[in-house]
Amino acid sequence: MAERKRVVLAEPRGFCAGVRRAIAIVERALEVYGPPVYVRKEIVHNHYVVRGLESRGARFVDSEAEVPEGAVCVFSAHGVAPAVHRASADRGLEVIDATCPLVAKVHQEARRFARDERTILLIGHRDHEEVEGTYGEAPDRTVIVETVEDVAALDLPRDAPVALLSQTTLSLDDTAGIVDALRDRFDDLREPPGGDICYASQNRQNAVKALAGRSDLVLVVGSVNSSNSIRMVEVARDAGVRAHLVPDVGELDEGWLEGVASVGVSAGASAPEILVDQLLDRLAALGYDRVEFETTATENVVFNVPAGLAAAAPAGARPDPS
Repeated sequence: MAERKRVVLAEPRGFCAGVRRAIAIVERALEVYGPPVYVRKEIVHNHYVVRGLESRGARFVDSEAEVPEGAVCVFSAHGVAPAVHRASADRGLEVIDATCPLVAKVHQEARRFARDERTILLIGHRDHEEVEGTYGEAPDRTVIVETVEDVAALDLPRDAPVALLSQTTLSLDDTAGIVDALRDRFDDLREPPGGDICYASQNRQNAVKALAGRSDLVLVVGSVNSSNSIRMVEVARDAGVRAHLVPDVGELDEGWLEGVASVGVSAGASAPEILVDQLLDRLAALGYDRVEFETTATENVVFNVPAGLAAAAPAGARPDPS
């Protein structure tokens, strides 16, 4: 008798505390100041979230230079360089910083290591917004390291005072080889206590590994520009199972399901649960109507909206300064 089709749903999945806080900040800013509220870059890397906030009056821009002078500007969860803060102040912008506290911790570490006159070796993707922001804390003392080969190519003596930082949305598996290479390469290497990899990113990657052991196929809900979602797909593939990113249910390729009895489903840290629900509904319509759960961690972390913004009374809609 053929095995009944099923979905194995990962827990935890979807929004992390930093993403929830960032979205809540934009929503609260719209209530307090009225639209338009400008947001520098995507508040989080998810198209559904961005479109929803746009429909409520948020305006997303690539640079603070595009924000009208004196307007409200929210910085995204990925963090910004000090130069962005200075440029925003010069334009008289009313800034609300939605940087994830875990990213802010990495910025603080960068400033501390720079004060100690250490060369900062930043593991990450140089074109990612988070890396751009961290690099900007000490650009004259920071070198971005993307691969083990980059470690070998570093033009630094073995006894150079160096420090290690990492993009938070990578995985421990991704960074382990680079970290080991740096430890072998340098005698005076400092590392941040507890590391920089985000707890939520690691939890979701661990859950995907567990899904891989129970599934013929793993689907990860998340946008194509979401680093942590892409890492989850890679983790599943590295565990030996076919895996695909599903930005929304319309991009589910039913051909992926051929010969598949068990589908593992998870979602990146910036993907809303409604997108997971839509995927589950579609899978149920295709016969995958039995849902089981794979729980690998319990998350109870909460990051609050800034106190001043939370306590502010709505002031009514502002005229658009543009």
